[in-house]
Amino acid sequence: MAETHPNRTILRITGPEREDFLQGLVTCNVKGLSGLSYGALLTPQGKYIADFFLMPEDGAILLDVDTSLADDLLKKLKMYKLRAKVEVEETDLYAIRGIGDAPEGAAPDPRHPALGWRLYRAEPGSAPQIDWDAIRVEHCIPATGSELGPDTFILEAGFDRMNGVDFRKGCYVGQEVTARMRHKTELRKGFVTVAVDGTAEAGTPLTAEDGKEAGHLGTVSGDKAIAYLRFDRAKGPMTAGEARVTWDG
Repeated sequence: MAETHPNRTILRITGPEREDFLQGLVTCNVKGLSGLSYGALLTPQGKYIADFFLMPEDGAILLDVDTSLADDLLKKLKMYKLRAKVEVEETDLYAIRGIGDAPEGAAPDPRHPALGWRLYRAEPGSAPQIDWDAIRVEHCIPATGSELGPDTFILEAGFDRMNGVDFRKGCYVGQEVTARMRHKTELRKGFVTVAVDGTAEAGTPLTAEDGKEAGHLGTVSGDKAIAYLRFDRAKGPMTAGEARVTWDG
């Protein structure tokens, strides 16, 4: 099944310095890019601006980003371009995704095997029928808008386990803060999958047994949700409105 992934914009980056240009900006390794890669652009303070997929194309690199972030990301890439021999433009391509047998030209989603494959082409696919939110919640895959936002640090969002950051590559924007978080501190906050007994909506604050705020809910799917937690306050049952929320961490 080949579904069109809604609300995605595909940029095309061309020019002889395209790999070097992106390598100095984004969290993933772009050198010798041979398949689908996942990464992000950060602020110098190490906070999230946008996450995206990168896919090599003959003489170019395609960048697949949430449409709500595309205009701002395009402006930032052009700002960083300076004298680099690269060009960045928006395309009319569609992002296609599916589970099961992958068509020619498709590549595995690098974040998790359960997320199937992605493909970029000029023709749309079918309307979405797969419950992608349920898959994301099951495997704790944060998404733009639902979980990821301007205050997000990517290690709290699990980019290391989603193959979204390369700790062996050279410098990139926000690299110093990201490396320091990895090597010198233990994460005290982050996204996890929690069990929800009752009805609660995304954005609902989580309250610990002692009455202190312990975080908030992100995407909710059935009796599970992605939650952003303060780990030291999430040791026992929590509440989200009238719902009971538990985490097995």
